Amino acid sequence: MRTFQVEEFATPLGAMYLVSDGRAIRALEFGGYEARMERLLGAWGEVRSEPAPAGASELRRRIDDYFAGDLTAVDALPADAVGTAFQREVWLALRAIPAGQTWTYGQLAAHIGRPKAVRAVGLANSQNPVAIVQPCHRVIGANGKLTGYAGGLDKKEWLLRHEGATAPLLTDREP
Repeated sequence: MRTFQVEEFATPLGAMYLVSDGRAIRALEFGGYEARMERLLGAWGEVRSEPAPAGASELRRRIDDYFAGDLTAVDALPADAVGTAFQREVWLALRAIPAGQTWTYGQLAAHIGRPKAVRAVGLANSQNPVAIVQPCHRVIGANGKLTGYAGGLDKKEWLLRHEGATAPLLTDREP
């Protein structure tokens, strides 16, 4: 059985949950999406969670720094999430998108050398269990509009604006 530490903390976007083994982030999820987090963690098999030791972990401090305006604070954070080889390839590629920029799903698919796998890339992106660190919020529709985000489109828009991206407005989202 694997044991993970869980830290709940406040952000400008509300509560977040950081799940780690003390060295790498296993999941980072917004409050209100605990069921999704539990499902994603279930891929590890039998898991036991425990509260993190008192005080914020170094992983958590770096996420706090990101929200305080140091947009590169999360760039080197170790993340280790269960996924297929393809999902992990997509999640790693997300980290190549610089803060303040957006890519389309097609650009992300081309980046991994699979330009025809746009839908598969979109599905892998939607299964990303490590929000912000593996910045799936930086991926938008081919038409330049906001598209799905597991944390909600309002959070996606906020994150993009926080990073200084010329982000589409929520009124510009795809139907």
